Amino acid sequence: MSETTGAGVTGESLESIRARIDGIDDELLKLVNERARAAAEVAAVKQAAGESGDYYRPAREAQVLRRVRDANQGPLSDEDISRLFREIMSACLALQRPLRVAFLGPEGTFTQEAALKHFGHSIRSLPLEGIDAVFREVEAGGAEYGVVPVENSTEGMVTHTLDRLLSSPLQIVGEVEMAIVQNLATRATSLGEIRRVYSHSQGLAQCRAWLETHLPAAERIAVSSTAEAARLAAEDSSAAAIASDAAAERYELPVPQPSIQDGAANSTRFLVLGKESPEPTGEDKTSLVIARENRPGGLAGLLAPLARYGLNMTRLESRPSPEGMWEYVFFIDLVGHAEDPDLKRALGEMQQLASLLKILGSYPRSVA
Repeated sequence: MSETTGAGVTGESLESIRARIDGIDDELLKLVNERARAAAEVAAVKQAAGESGDYYRPAREAQVLRRVRDANQGPLSDEDISRLFREIMSACLALQRPLRVAFLGPEGTFTQEAALKHFGHSIRSLPLEGIDAVFREVEAGGAEYGVVPVENSTEGMVTHTLDRLLSSPLQIVGEVEMAIVQNLATRATSLGEIRRVYSHSQGLAQCRAWLETHLPAAERIAVSSTAEAARLAAEDSSAAAIASDAAAERYELPVPQPSIQDGAANSTRFLVLGKESPEPTGEDKTSLVIARENRPGGLAGLLAPLARYGLNMTRLESRPSPEGMWEYVFFIDLVGHAEDPDLKRALGEMQQLASLLKILGSYPRSVA
């Protein structure tokens, strides 16, 4: 059966199906541009009402993504639909002005991937050398938003991010959860030639068992990011990097050993930082830090209002307090928005008991 005369499953010829696809593409093009014009009208209305020039609304974007996912009937997956609509929204927003988004750099890090997953590719990316630099850039107004890692499923919390949240005026405005695939990237022609392995400390930790089995004699060198590791390995044929596909591709490094992380399930949660918490969406999370005098039953007393109002706590993490030795603060994630009636009442009661209570942000829960 020839390509030009063969019939598809609907009985149409290949030529007819392609003509139908062309017609659909024309309609899609018209509708996408119509949406862009509508988005520009929304921006004009807001500007006329005296609103600021920041037209990005995390709550609204989360609502759009959840709505289209709920309406999706395939064959495209919900994840594919979310990615397509996020890019459409990103391009529409960039017609007004591309968002400036700072992230833990350099180019090619997992944090950049998280930023692009959350905001789409129509942003102005600002790669910075450290987590503290990302906080400072957003605090100073050099970027509207920042993206930093906060937790890995195998290695736990990123303590530098937690400590900086304690002192920063910034709010958490969103979260991104990503599956992390770590690869061994190198110009060496065999594992026996590798003398050094570069990666971020988290990358080295996530691949500890593989390294001990396959490269036990290689020196492990922690650097600022997996992308920096790839850059260093690209300059040394006796070195390797544990890095992402994007970092290996950027520095033209072969990947002889893909997916070397310990365990099949390895994911990292990233936080999106901004200056104002989004309004409630009905699918929210609230993060806070709390402390009380160090005495028996102190933490249980602080948490009692959550149980009384039937609220769900999804994470509890302790960190040494900067106020004194053997004193601790507790980082807590809760389901719900700080403006939800029950959570608002519970937080008010906790405030009366706490020596410190700081709401770090109420924000839409991650949309894959």
